[in-house]
Amino acid sequence: MSDRIASAKLRDKVMSAEEAAEFVEHGDKVGISGFTGAGYPKALPGAIAEKAKAAHDKGQDFKIDLFTGASTAPECDGVLAEAGALRYRMPYQSDPQMRNKINAGEMKFQDIHLSHSGMMVEQGFFGDINVAIIEAVRITEDGNIVPSSSVGNSVEFLNAAQKIIIEVNSWQSEDLEGMHDIWTVPPLPNRIPIPITKAGDRIGTTYIEIDPEKVVAVVETNDPDRNAPFKAPDEVSEQIAGNFLDFLEHEVQAGRLAYDGYVMQSGVGNVPNAVMAGLMESKFENIQAYTEVIQDGMVDLIDAGKMTVASATSFSLSPEYAEKMNNEAARYRESIILRPQSISNHPEVIRRTGLIATNGMIEADIYGNANSTHINGSRLMNALGGSGDFTRNAYISSFISPSEAKGGAISAIVPMVSHVDHTEHDAMVFITEYGVADLRGLAPRDRVAKMISIAHPTYRPLLEEYVELASKCKYQSTPHDLKHAFDFHNRIEETGTMQKKDAQ
Repeated sequence: MSDRIASAKLRDKVMSAEEAAEFVEHGDKVGISGFTGAGYPKALPGAIAEKAKAAHDKGQDFKIDLFTGASTAPECDGVLAEAGALRYRMPYQSDPQMRNKINAGEMKFQDIHLSHSGMMVEQGFFGDINVAIIEAVRITEDGNIVPSSSVGNSVEFLNAAQKIIIEVNSWQSEDLEGMHDIWTVPPLPNRIPIPITKAGDRIGTTYIEIDPEKVVAVVETNDPDRNAPFKAPDEVSEQIAGNFLDFLEHEVQAGRLAYDGYVMQSGVGNVPNAVMAGLMESKFENIQAYTEVIQDGMVDLIDAGKMTVASATSFSLSPEYAEKMNNEAARYRESIILRPQSISNHPEVIRRTGLIATNGMIEADIYGNANSTHINGSRLMNALGGSGDFTRNAYISSFISPSEAKGGAISAIVPMVSHVDHTEHDAMVFITEYGVADLRGLAPRDRVAKMISIAHPTYRPLLEEYVELASKCKYQSTPHDLKHAFDFHNRIEETGTMQKKDAQ
């Protein structure tokens, strides 16, 4: 038995994953740890999936509602979706199996602002949470949990759950203990200001306090997080990163930003990592991150002395960097803080830090509305994630994206987005490999030329053609020709490309 289970009382609850899965019943609402492929339970999802398959083979129903912090991994979201074990899922997913089930209407999914999701659990919006399944680095002598590589919504699930199952994962470094900062907002009507004024402030405990009487099982594992490698930056990513850094330089020249004191938030992906690689050679020093996830590029900035602190709720590292973090967690916990997502994504703190938010998108329209989640209005890709939390509350909100996708068949700039996640009121700056569209201070019609200027040259004439049609409409505050507003999307459905046939 692992010496990571310091509580004698909870040592008596150690059992196999299959035995622990018996505590999960058809119709249960199950909250699990995990955020962007880090810190999710490794053994229970597979055991629950097998239980569901066995029930289905007997002609019996077995489905649960699954609540997480964000995405997990194929051996969690994927196996449960494939087994038909899920009725409902929230607040974010990125698994192909799950995505297919959702888009086929075979399971329900609710896309929720990450900062709202834990609060909604606390308020009982979903009903009772029957079981919480949480991964831990260790269990303390008092029966409390030291989280692993993410915090997410674990605190809210543990507080709300009727039963708790703990997975103690010996793959996770014991030196992660001390990296976490667990603090929760008091319930209504007794809320107080969150006492964080700088990204590096620590205000809570290094463990999650639980009621040991609710623990029904402890399962020992030794399994790695799902850590996907990042692609090397390509030419387009480097051009986008260069344009973003030029934008930051412009902010410095305008007196709105200093080289010493840039506070950043970054979405996940290869382009954000290219941005961070560019920051390595920039004039910016003492960079701080108040964000959702720690990525490879942030680790490099910390190692180079460029970044002094990174506050998040989870890691999203390549396999190489995950191993590095495990080996050197004692050093990194001096500059990395992992918080509950109810704090890492809280609007109050985001607004106070004055951070610059940078997120990806699927498409944006000529007036500055952005779609981060759906292809052609109906086909879900992943979900909103925390981009809404940061975009709405950032000092400056920016979106970065290549100007086209699928070999030029899709334009990232369209006349009207087919699904709105971020309205023109929140989105301020858009950046592609063709430049920067800074929309701050501009009325709708004044934004159009800037947005078209960052579109791929192939699509600029088609966008200008639409603007000409819209300019003939009766109302000219935000001109749209509704007969043609979705021509780009209709064409790709009909022909496989947003381009006109005579333009190909």
